[in-house]
Order: sequence, then structure tokens, then C-alpha cells
Amino acid sequence: MQIRDIKLIILATLGSIALVSATAIAMDNDKTGDKVMTTDAKKDISTDHLTPLQKKVTMEGGTEKPFDNEYWDHKEAGIYVDIINGEPLFSSTDKFESGTGWPSFTKPISEHMIDEHQDKKFGMTRTEVKSSATDSHLGHVFNDGPKELGGLRYCINSASMRFVPKADLEKEGYGQFLKLFTE
Repeated sequence: MQIRDIKLIILATLGSIALVSATAIAMDNDKTGDKVMTTDAKKDISTDHLTPLQKKVTMEGGTEKPFDNEYWDHKEAGIYVDIINGEPLFSSTDKFESGTGWPSFTKPISEHMIDEHQDKKFGMTRTEVKSSATDSHLGHVFNDGPKELGGLRYCINSASMRFVPKADLEKEGYGQFLKLFTE
């Protein structure tokens, strides 16, 4: 191996380290300044507080019944947070009636709060939505949402979320999200 090859390997390694570091720093805070849980923190997440249905949905990628779940027709103002660790996921301001029987949203509170993965289960290709913080299954995203609002429909299982009413946001530590409800 020549000196030039060794220098290229060192430069490539340093570049990779810099890229990983920059990504970790960027993901630590999203564009609104809200904290995002890093990968190391995912290891210490407890699911002991979840019901059997919540575990099936979030940990096994299950789906609850349409029209027979907690939030499919819920209309109160507030935010929906990850059932496992409380990370904010969706706002009632982005919720709409899709006719599917599951809570549907046009977008997440922050793109950094969710990850999307290809899902080929059941003989079809869909885009699965997972919590970035807990890697738990939330639901799927489809491109049949309201066109005037971006055209996406985040079809989310109620069992993967907990609702925090607008009136309780400050009390529960989500005061920074009150700005979503000002007109």
C-alpha cells in the first residue's frame, strides 16, 4: 500500500466521522428547537406501562380495528404523543376525517419525530411510519390526503399515542406547543 492510498483512507475515515457527528448534532435538535431523543437513549425505554394492544401495535407492528379505537373521531384540541416515551408526534390542528376509521393527520409536528420505512407485509408495498425516538410502529403514510394540505395521510393507530389536551400542555411539559393553537 502506498502513502497516497493511506492518506486517502485516512481522509475518507475522517470525512465519515465528521458526517456522522454532524448528523448526530443536527438530529439532536430539530428545526423548532425541540429536543429529539438520540439512538443511545432508545436502549433504555421501558414498555412495562403498555397494555397488550399497545404492545402488539407498537412493538409487533400490529393494527387496531378501524372505527373501534380511542382517537378515530376525537376532535378535542391538543397534541398526540408517543405512548412509550411521550415525544410529541401529531397535532389536532393537522387531524382530518379520512373515513378510514383511524386517526389521520396531514403531517407530523416535526419531521424529525418520525421515520418512514418500506413495508411489504400482506402482499402490498406501503410506507410504515415509526417513532424516531422509540422505533415503535405508529401506522402508515399514504398519498391520498387533502391535496391542498400536501396530499399526505398519516394513518396512525390510536394505541401508539396518548392525547394531551391543549388545556394541559403547559402542566404536562408541552407548553412550547401552545403556539400551534394560536390564530
